[in-house]
Amino acid sequence: MALNDKIKWDKKYQETASLTEDRNPSEKLIKIVEKTKGKKALDVASGVGRNSIYLAKLGFDVLALDISKVALEVLNSKGFSNISCELVDLDEYEIAKNSYDLIVMTNFLDRNIIPKLSNALKTDGILFIETYMEDEINEKPSSNPDFLLKKEELKTFFDDSFKLLDYEEFLNEECEIYRMKKQFIAVQKL
Repeated sequence: MALNDKIKWDKKYQETASLTEDRNPSEKLIKIVEKTKGKKALDVASGVGRNSIYLAKLGFDVLALDISKVALEVLNSKGFSNISCELVDLDEYEIAKNSYDLIVMTNFLDRNIIPKLSNALKTDGILFIETYMEDEINEKPSSNPDFLLKKEELKTFFDDSFKLLDYEEFLNEECEIYRMKKQFIAVQKL
């Protein structure tokens, strides 16, 4: 496990109370979820599970993955029987192929994992990615450019074996600490 990342995120969740508060799911996810044909979901880098909880309430069986034990303990404490939590280092985690109807990854970017997520989708499965991008409007001074998308970059990860359902560049939600530009994409595996 990437020990430094684990320590960093556990500390953030312990010291920043707002990170463990209940929050609404991604507004973009709400618009996409109705297009999902099955009820098996994967939430990658789930944190305390705002999207996992939303999906569970809709009847999905959700596997929530995160590197923070603290975040997953908060999510587990919510008591959803259809959410399973797994403490993982995504650099080493093997995602089962052809297993999920919906995969969600928000506020996290690992370009190397996107092909693995694509392979983990069932036929007609939907991959939903929403994360930060480079932009002059960004307020967070310490953003590592390696973790920021370039303009329209998410589109470059998918070939004609995927149908583009939606794509947008937008300002993040008001509840987030810093104003940042984001990108989201939803694609369906053909």
